[in-house]
Amino acid sequence: MISISSCTIALLLSSLVFAAPAVDPLASASSVVVSAVSSAAVSSASAQVSAKPKPPHTTTASGTVSAPAATATVPFIDLDPNEPLWDSTVKGTPQPIRGSLGATVIGPTDDATAKQNPDLLAPPSTDHGSVKNAKWPFSMSHNRLQTGGWARQENTGVMPIATEMASVNMRLQPGAVRELHWHKTSEWAYILKGSVQVTAVNAEGKNFIATVSEGDLWFFPPGIPHSLQATNDDPDGAEFVLVFNQGDFSEDSTFLLTDWLSHVPAEVLAKNFQTNITAFAHIPSEELYIFPSTPPADDAAAPISPQGTVDSPYTFPFSKMKETALNGGSVKIVDSRSFAISTTIAAAEVTVQPGGIRELHWHPTQDEWSFFLEGTGRVTIFAAQSNARTFNYQPGDIGYVPATMGHYVENTGNTTLRFLEIFNTDKFEDISLSNWLALTPPDLVKAHLGFDDATMAHLSKTKPVVVGPA
Repeated sequence: MISISSCTIALLLSSLVFAAPAVDPLASASSVVVSAVSSAAVSSASAQVSAKPKPPHTTTASGTVSAPAATATVPFIDLDPNEPLWDSTVKGTPQPIRGSLGATVIGPTDDATAKQNPDLLAPPSTDHGSVKNAKWPFSMSHNRLQTGGWARQENTGVMPIATEMASVNMRLQPGAVRELHWHKTSEWAYILKGSVQVTAVNAEGKNFIATVSEGDLWFFPPGIPHSLQATNDDPDGAEFVLVFNQGDFSEDSTFLLTDWLSHVPAEVLAKNFQTNITAFAHIPSEELYIFPSTPPADDAAAPISPQGTVDSPYTFPFSKMKETALNGGSVKIVDSRSFAISTTIAAAEVTVQPGGIRELHWHPTQDEWSFFLEGTGRVTIFAAQSNARTFNYQPGDIGYVPATMGHYVENTGNTTLRFLEIFNTDKFEDISLSNWLALTPPDLVKAHLGFDDATMAHLSKTKPVVVGPA
């Protein structure tokens, strides 16, 4: 049975509750925290509460209600630095610890790999979720050694994210030949060192011959037969990078002249070429692929074709193109507008000075295959839905960013960073974050990001491309 005194106490308590004035939920929460923790924790909690943005108040017929400001619905970002915690020169064993997070490695570890990839072992706090591996060093590729040179490749077999392009790194000693061949895909090349004489014949019977040097390009459309031979202009011969517009391309699936003829009956060869069968007695029984030979003459010329020479050259003097100087670096772009025959590959060569950055941007329709030529850098890929991951790159590394994914390239070293951006398209395109925001109504940008007028004034109405240290 409930006593009269109990009922009286309950009624008094109820009247006190209903008579109490309205209380701010943030203040109530703070009071609970204060009553539950030590004085040190109280100070911390009070500081956090006072720092939280207060929503504006509006008056309605039923009283005063809170309407959240545009940016008051979620916490603000953390401004603490998230730089790489070490570089390859660090001594000892790097540890996966950032601030209060992580712990030491107590099992086996590969120190050399850890030193080159600080943002994988101790990632910035801004990394989140999952992004496929976007780094492959050519030094990890199996190398095919031949008399006269070597070749190693990267494709989806070792880098599954790279679905649109594959690559081969090839070296030829002076005079060495990459034998006459053709591909089902197009072939684009950038010369890393030395000079190479290239030859080709198109479907109309028009021929071509040219010599290209360090920093220059060649491009052969699918099915066009061609050859590559290192000159002796450089005592080391030549080295170059080939890019193919198909992620699962394999150099081992190339159509080679010697491989084909060794699999055709000799009497058929005699019939086809209208000559004695003995003429084919020295055809190799298997492919040559790369083989040594006499270096070509400086003034070597192709046979005169009754059909003439090709209408558009298969080579481009990229090394002689003037770069566009920028605040913090430079860029030069080549695509079908300047290199007409290159209808499936567009490229940019970018330099970034120490402390600079290839600005935050994305490419609207095409994946980016990148190759790092010198310096050290890092890239954070934003893949939407809070997925972001940071990768570190050294010379000889390949990077890959799928279309539409936001990213930047930061110079993390004390020397110039230089790299190639390559795309499976006929025209280079990118969208600059700064440029987009500068050309969007300012009030809309402010409502999203809380920028003040001074910050808005820093946004560029032309693409910065590369920017120097802030």
